[in-house]
Amino acid sequence: MSRISKDDRRLQLQREAQGDHLYANRVRVYPKDVHGVVRRTKWAILVLCLTIYYLLPWLRWSRGPGRPTQAVLLDITNERFYFFNLELWPQDIWLLAGLLILGAVALFLVTSLFGRLWCGYTCPQTVWTDLFMWIERKIEGDRNERMQRDAAALNADTIWKKFLKHSIWLAIAFWTGGAWIMYYVDAPTVTVEFWTGRASNEVYFFTWLFTFTTYVLAGWAREQVCTYMCPWPRFQSAMLDDQSFTVTYQGWRGEPRSRGKRVAGAPQAGDCVDCGACVMACPTGIDIRDGIQLECINCGLCIDACNHVMERTHQDKWLITWDTLARQAAKKTGRHEPIKILRPRTIIYVSVLLVAMIGMTVALATRSTLELSVQRDRAPVFVPLADGSIRNGYTVKIANKTQMNGAFDLSIGGLPGSTMVIAEGDPKPVTVLRVLSASDEVDTFRVLVTARPTALTDGSQPVDFVLRDSATGKQTVYHSTFMGPPGYAGGVR
Repeated sequence: MSRISKDDRRLQLQREAQGDHLYANRVRVYPKDVHGVVRRTKWAILVLCLTIYYLLPWLRWSRGPGRPTQAVLLDITNERFYFFNLELWPQDIWLLAGLLILGAVALFLVTSLFGRLWCGYTCPQTVWTDLFMWIERKIEGDRNERMQRDAAALNADTIWKKFLKHSIWLAIAFWTGGAWIMYYVDAPTVTVEFWTGRASNEVYFFTWLFTFTTYVLAGWAREQVCTYMCPWPRFQSAMLDDQSFTVTYQGWRGEPRSRGKRVAGAPQAGDCVDCGACVMACPTGIDIRDGIQLECINCGLCIDACNHVMERTHQDKWLITWDTLARQAAKKTGRHEPIKILRPRTIIYVSVLLVAMIGMTVALATRSTLELSVQRDRAPVFVPLADGSIRNGYTVKIANKTQMNGAFDLSIGGLPGSTMVIAEGDPKPVTVLRVLSASDEVDTFRVLVTARPTALTDGSQPVDFVLRDSATGKQTVYHSTFMGPPGYAGGVR
């Protein structure tokens, strides 16, 4: 069974010495490798997350001739977001806002139930830091060996191992940055262009930018990101209560701490043997026995470390466990406290989540595949004609979100006797314009509307532009105004 070493005591004294200063130098954390159910679970989630991240851009999805074949693609150049069979336009940005709201509420709900589960298992900072630390242990050894190596003078073996470690870190960081770019540009295409020197400057810039940030944050900053850079620990306490499951030291069972074997007749001692294994395993370097702390990411590696010690000392495992503060307070007095999943805050989060999900689903299912936008000319506001009629100019945009070319009929409602012509087109005025629109395109044209409005209140009259799909009969309406001189009525002022 391991005890707190001289190096650990030195670090502890260093922390205490710096405690009176406003700013303290970083005390490097050397997490010890542990094995157990928590560590295996973290490995499984890590492998799953990295597999999805690296391989998803290479997944193909057929959308027809001339269409992108990448399953998930944020095509900034063509202003499209493809997610399997779903295609979103810039006009659908509100769906992204709704998705972010769903994610935030879901995170609030998970935090209120299980604490910082996101931070400990699926946060990108945690995932890549775990991977980088695993590589570090494989090359430089476990905790004690790394501490001794860093404390000793540089030699050829240390230089070689650190060079190898950082080279692998950079390779993973580069792979990470390159994979991120593939979500914005077709993966096979950008890979060939990158290595043949034909990729755009933006591709090279952002690849190296994400390579640098991954290397620095996961290799060097590590727990500093969680403690100082990430805002989540600052306000996550608002989502927690005494019924939230968090990594908890069962003080009622472990105290008073005492080292050595438990001998009959000796002063009563708790199950904690004060070995410090939980502190050595913590990736942020805290002591879970001090209670819930800002630095704790709820990863649970201290549980595996403590369980191993409990097995060796022939005591019950799970001295450190996942539990609620309410249940721990009840166990301390010998009472039983039931698990309360449904409570006011979780009910509110679930209700908001369900309403948002239903709203998003309905909005997505009823999303229009045809959109009309009309912008009236501001200069000149109107043009009086020789016959006493008035002409207004409008810029019309038709977004055909379908995969088929379409023929549409454009008409005006609320303006009897009006006629239209397409500027720089056929000069013959018509009451209904036939407009052809290409698939998956936005067509823009200028329309001149001529009419004798019956009455212009304050110089304007509301009108409706009606766009009808000649094949399906579906239509969309855009509300606009027709301008003229105040007091105008049928050409008589």
